[in-house]
Amino acid sequence: MRIASLLMYNLCIIQGLFVLTCQPATAQGNLLITPRRVVFDGSQRTQELNLANTGQDTARYLISLIEIRMKEDGTFENITQPDSGQRFASGHIRFFPRSVVLGPGEAQMVKVQIEKAGELQPGEYRSHIYFRAAPDEKPLGEEAPKDAVAIAVKLIPLFGISIPVIIQVGASNAKVQVTDLSLSHSNDTISKLSLNLQREGDMSVYGDITVRSISDQGKAMQVGYVKGVAVYTPCRVRQLNIPLSTGKKADYRNGKLQVTYTAMVKGKPVVLSEAELMLH
Repeated sequence: MRIASLLMYNLCIIQGLFVLTCQPATAQGNLLITPRRVVFDGSQRTQELNLANTGQDTARYLISLIEIRMKEDGTFENITQPDSGQRFASGHIRFFPRSVVLGPGEAQMVKVQIEKAGELQPGEYRSHIYFRAAPDEKPLGEEAPKDAVAIAVKLIPLFGISIPVIIQVGASNAKVQVTDLSLSHSNDTISKLSLNLQREGDMSVYGDITVRSISDQGKAMQVGYVKGVAVYTPCRVRQLNIPLSTGKKADYRNGKLQVTYTAMVKGKPVVLSEAELMLH
């Protein structure tokens, strides 16, 4: 019975590790994190993250640093060695505490500090702060099966969420272009705009994408919007598929589609790139 219970516990933990994924969102598994990214650009040495438990149960989260590769389709995968042109920030980042316990509705601050900044060469350094939900561990044998021969497997999903922490040294020469626009339709009711973000330079780009339908008479209407789209170094191309509005006023047979990629710079929106797709 004790062996079966021990095996059940280990399988629970292993299963949880398999479902841990890096998400570009700021809330998952009842954990809300603000802001959604940390950028040190020379003006600050310490920043704070606010963690909030939006669930109904007390939860414990373990905090660590991980390294991530961005692929062209926008998905992520964990790595241990940097790709060519990629530099990790983990050797210059400190944070505390390293774990938090939050009751329902509770919030807590996590401080993130940059250190040894004088040792950094110009360019961008990136790692990710990872928040992993710790399992509710119970004493072995507490849930042992009645049949000592049987092996019980209980699957416990464990949630993880990561946010980027970026150090930028020197002026950025990053540029980005919206390219390769194409429109597709499914069942004559669902329209999707495909495009690429082509990045150049030594730093990442980050901003929001707005899609507007402009009629032949010049009337504009927003038909698509994606918030917080990044192209991280060393990735050069980010592929996106944006679902468009299905409202009756949306017309994808005439006029044109205008795509604008905009970043907030010192509190003001700045257009990084713009492109158009003619529809007739």
